[in-house]
Amino acid sequence: MSFTPPPPFTTRPQLRGTFGMVAATHTTAAAVAQAVLERGGNAFDAACAGGFTLHIAEPHLNGPGGDLVGLFHAAGADEPTVLMGQGPAPAAATIDHFRAEGLDLVPGAGALAAAIPGAVDAWLILLRDHGTWELSDVLAYAIGYARDGHPLLPQAAATIGRVADLFRESWPTSADLWLVDGAAPAAGALHRNPAYAAVLERLVAAGDGAASRAERIQAARREWSTGFVARTASAFAAVPHRHSTGGDHAGVIDEADFAGFEAGYERPLRARFRGCTVFKAGGWTQGPALLEALRILDPLEDALLDPATPDGAHTIIEALKLVLADRDAHFGDGAQVEWLLTDSATDARRRELGDAASAQWRPATAPDGSTWQPPLRRPDGTVVPGTGEPTVAKSGETRGDTCQIDVVDRWGNIVAVTPSGGWLQSSPTIPELGFCLGTRLQVAWLDPASPSALAPGRRPRTTLSPTLIHDGDTTIALGTPGGDQQDQWQLPMIVRMLAGGYSAQEAIDAPTLHTTAMVDSFWPRTWTPAGAVVEDRIGADVVDGLRSRGHDVVLAGEWALGRLCAVGRDRATGAVWAAANPRGMQSYAAGR
Repeated sequence: MSFTPPPPFTTRPQLRGTFGMVAATHTTAAAVAQAVLERGGNAFDAACAGGFTLHIAEPHLNGPGGDLVGLFHAAGADEPTVLMGQGPAPAAATIDHFRAEGLDLVPGAGALAAAIPGAVDAWLILLRDHGTWELSDVLAYAIGYARDGHPLLPQAAATIGRVADLFRESWPTSADLWLVDGAAPAAGALHRNPAYAAVLERLVAAGDGAASRAERIQAARREWSTGFVARTASAFAAVPHRHSTGGDHAGVIDEADFAGFEAGYERPLRARFRGCTVFKAGGWTQGPALLEALRILDPLEDALLDPATPDGAHTIIEALKLVLADRDAHFGDGAQVEWLLTDSATDARRRELGDAASAQWRPATAPDGSTWQPPLRRPDGTVVPGTGEPTVAKSGETRGDTCQIDVVDRWGNIVAVTPSGGWLQSSPTIPELGFCLGTRLQVAWLDPASPSALAPGRRPRTTLSPTLIHDGDTTIALGTPGGDQQDQWQLPMIVRMLAGGYSAQEAIDAPTLHTTAMVDSFWPRTWTPAGAVVEDRIGADVVDGLRSRGHDVVLAGEWALGRLCAVGRDRATGAVWAAANPRGMQSYAAGR
């Protein structure tokens, strides 16, 4: 049986050229990044300019108070590198403190859930070490949009509408920035954020008089971590305010936390699939789960990998359940997860794939005999398929979402970055800064036995998970928003490309699926045994086949799952390409 061929029609062309390519979850970010390439900047200059623009273009999906994970391969480098932009828990963020506040989970909204912001510092070190442009030129685009205005996405306006009561009643500084005469703004309304524009101008001004480009960027980093931003954010967070739990709490982050954090670089983990090498960040992300899934699936026949068939959809879902259980039992900052990628471990997990849907939470047992089990909380019956935007209650509860930007240039540099956190609904807006702190600590557990337990200085195990793939002479960079679904949506795309021969655009357009039979990374952290979510276009035969095997199938809609973006380069010819997701009607690729 051959792999189901792609349909002859794609929603947009896969762009091809030789100069440079960008794919991003917002059209403006893609346009800004391509403009930088056209003006002689490299992929890192372009990604940074586009990344800061995403703070304004998709404020409900990322912000300066958030975090990021990147993967890049610089031209001439021996291997890819991880860009680490995930800040750790503040010094006072202890389990005992949260328990004393009457909490059994880290809240999903409010400054008590704030990790130290890592995104801005990560963008700055990437620009310093691998870019060529001055910071003033890179930030000019974001400063212009923040000061002069940018049209609000329909999803952003809808998110503001869902938390408007919270803003009016409990977060007045957020109401001042995001509401218009006390009401949610209309989709497409021009939104200005002069306070954030002023913050970016402060970063640029900090380097006045410095002798070199690198020193000017270093001055901006110091201004961010020890200057006005750190002082103002810490003082504001210390004032008690409403959290997603319904109670009022004060944040614990302080100036010393800001000053003590630096973004940095790490070596990636890797795995082979169908002759290609796939690279991911380490066990402080969920990325190794994708590597484990690919290793489990690699020896299987194509008929068991094709998401467009009942057998393939079932196999992929069951493999995802196994690796996500391993994620929750074993992943965390400092955890050594390489054993999960060994032949013995993946062979054993492959043998656990059955003909029927499992309703059990089944992690592997670590070599030392340990396996931590999180609480398995059932949802209240409300099923949210996942539409590419965060699900937000009036309390500020959010299941999380993010952005993506991928860039490749004519010199051979390629980068994929997934920025997130600091959503406008995360916690109250800091009025002098024009943004709020993030809530990534909600991924940490208040159980010291957990490998991702809350602890001062420990990074929360993030869902952010971009991917690089080496395929002979081809290098591919890709990623998607989606919280717990990020690697789940990447898996069918990668399988379709590397096993099914699809182009990136064909694989992005194809109907996809994911499981909810895993412990949600976001508050209130529920688990749905045998849950499977599929796009209606996947076909009645697949849906019926899954249900006959015991999957609890939810139909998400025709075009609902995933916001995948990708770029690639053939090193032998110098040809470049880009592809972007049609769902949500805001992701775009650009290039020539």
